[in-house]
Amino acid sequence: MKMVMLGSGTSTGVPRIGNDWGQCDPEEPRNRRSRVSIMVESAEGTRLLVDTSTDLRAQLLANEIDRIDAVFWTHDHADHCHGIDDLRALRFGRSHAIPGFASNTCALRLRQRFGYVFAGQFGYPTIVELKTLDIARMHGGIAFRGVEMPHGPTQTTGYRFECDGKSIVYATDFSEITDAMLRLFDGVDLLVTDCLRRDPHPTHAHLEMALELGRKTGAGQVVLSHLDKSMDYATLTEETPDNVLVGFDGMELAA
Repeated sequence: MKMVMLGSGTSTGVPRIGNDWGQCDPEEPRNRRSRVSIMVESAEGTRLLVDTSTDLRAQLLANEIDRIDAVFWTHDHADHCHGIDDLRALRFGRSHAIPGFASNTCALRLRQRFGYVFAGQFGYPTIVELKTLDIARMHGGIAFRGVEMPHGPTQTTGYRFECDGKSIVYATDFSEITDAMLRLFDGVDLLVTDCLRRDPHPTHAHLEMALELGRKTGAGQVVLSHLDKSMDYATLTEETPDNVLVGFDGMELAA
């Protein structure tokens, strides 16, 4: 499998509106960050999109992605789902709706806010056939499992994808490391983790928590994501261990 990082930034992106780069060097292209999302792709070509970020259209164009086989949502916060309408273009030419997966709570909220996506409207076809995680464990030859993670007062879903003896974990928007997370993520080959900033945050992992998750799971390789304007690519790269990489838009890694 491989992981394509479509977006690596926090909810406001980098730079923030107003051309605010914070501590990030504007001359370093890897500091320009759109809202977080990844794609997991198997050697056989199955493509799983995780989250429909606010910047989804630009991300798909930049990475020349014109087809996906399923979409997963971590939670319903705007930066993770408000690009959902861009799935319409990926529905064109398909005989059936795109399979979608989310937790029970996330699925309920998505249906409430984007009903036309899941039920069609005014003669337009259904875009996504949404299933909850308690009734699905495999798609297109890729096995997947989810775990609920604390995200301040709410929850988000962390995913583990497995295929051909390799594993990828996507754990974004968490504020605490739980035993359930450690059990599911144990021994993962490639861990993509939330890492908002260096200082602790009430709803997100900070740098030390992200590194701790990598150590406790025994991850072969760790990629930091959901980075804000304080996290300069070159500076952060100098601070991290050899098996920890700073994520950037367009990054591709094999598990």
